[in-house]
Amino acid sequence: MDINKITTLGQLKAAAYKSKPIKEELRDNLREKIKSGKPAFEGVHGYENTVIPELERAILSRHNINLLGLRGQAKTRLARLMLNLLDEYIPYVSGSEINDDPFQPISRFAKDLIAEKGDDTPISWLHRSDRFFEKLATPDVTVADLIGDIDPIKAANLKLSYADDRVIHFGMIPRANRCIFVINELPDLQARIQVALFNILQEGDIQIRGYKLRLVLDMQFIFTANPEDYTNRGSIVTPLKDRIGSQILTHYPESVATARRITEQEARLDSRQSETVHVPSLAKDLLEQISFEARESEFIDNKSGVSARMSITAYENLLSTAERRALRNGEDKTIVRLSDFMGIIPAITGKVELVYEGEQEGAAIVAQNLIGDSIHTFFPGYFPKIEKLEKADDKTAYTELIEWFFTESGFELPDEATNSEYQKILDDIAPLEKLLQKYQPEMPAEDRYFMKEFVLWGLVEYNKLSKDRFSEGYQFKDLYGSYISKL
Repeated sequence: MDINKITTLGQLKAAAYKSKPIKEELRDNLREKIKSGKPAFEGVHGYENTVIPELERAILSRHNINLLGLRGQAKTRLARLMLNLLDEYIPYVSGSEINDDPFQPISRFAKDLIAEKGDDTPISWLHRSDRFFEKLATPDVTVADLIGDIDPIKAANLKLSYADDRVIHFGMIPRANRCIFVINELPDLQARIQVALFNILQEGDIQIRGYKLRLVLDMQFIFTANPEDYTNRGSIVTPLKDRIGSQILTHYPESVATARRITEQEARLDSRQSETVHVPSLAKDLLEQISFEARESEFIDNKSGVSARMSITAYENLLSTAERRALRNGEDKTIVRLSDFMGIIPAITGKVELVYEGEQEGAAIVAQNLIGDSIHTFFPGYFPKIEKLEKADDKTAYTELIEWFFTESGFELPDEATNSEYQKILDDIAPLEKLLQKYQPEMPAEDRYFMKEFVLWGLVEYNKLSKDRFSEGYQFKDLYGSYISKL
């Protein structure tokens, strides 16, 4: 259908156009996607077998939807992706404030215009990108904002009394007629405002300042809420919950691999960063594991959640840390180092809610501990497990390396060391190279130095070596030697 040639109601009728409610529109287009095997919610990972099937069932059932989950679980993104299930264009009566369907007008303006002009009624076309409305629920939202109010300026300009319904100024919801309307953080909406939504969801009529308007609004409502909000800041009133067809629980990624896909997709990187900085696969896994450790940490309030945004911003900081070092050293290429992970601490501290014990520890210390926990978790997957109890004379895979530290009294690893300096420092530790050749012989050459540093940090986490921070970097020592030096 060539929408440029259809500009009147008569032409729309001649084209045999049939309008349909938005929920039918979503349902029909979803049916086609499912039958063709195309993804309806492209770019959302980890929900393929959980959230997305439930969301598709809700759409097929023509339900209004409540997405319930902790922060950073792609609730709003899912809502926005529903735009792809709408028709590309729909017709509406030109000049209508509420996108009146030419075949089923509901406003006085559209009805009067069609009665006056008939088939010559002018028609405009609304693109699906303009059919998404979003409102963040805050305590200061009013009924006038959502539903509407009497407009004294309109009354004065039109020389009408307040008793005339033409002086009404429609709020966001009527203006979103035939659109997707999202209310984020629904529990933050005051109970009296939630009550105003009852009839819109069920009966379709609204009331503005005593005017009872029978406006059968055609809308797809999507609400988002945090489960903790039910007890903290507010709650969804029971009659409103009863009018929402499907409540769908979202969740965090269930595997590091899924979390990596999300981070790599969402991270905003300068192309020059990607060209300058190489990120070993292990570094990406460690970074994602930090979020998993945070969600289990006793110092972090797991009820408030640990957003997927933490990994995204941490990844951006990680690359920026390596990039900054390369720029300072005048190098065109560099590799992420484990010591660069200290650069992601600001991305962690701003994204987690600490419990009392965590506040006592301090946000930066908690963040450092999360990095250490991540290393501790991954270490046995790459190198022999370190037992808590070992006999004094037993030889282990790490004996020669630990003895090197006892003999050489350790070494210093500056944060701003050039690539050649960094590699020389690690190459001078001969037992470290032997360990990699034995247990990680197929490690890519560009990742080997990161893996060497990973061994050292891992031995620190398992209390085999000591690591101390000084102003310009880290100092690694034999564990017992450092004790002796302190005496």
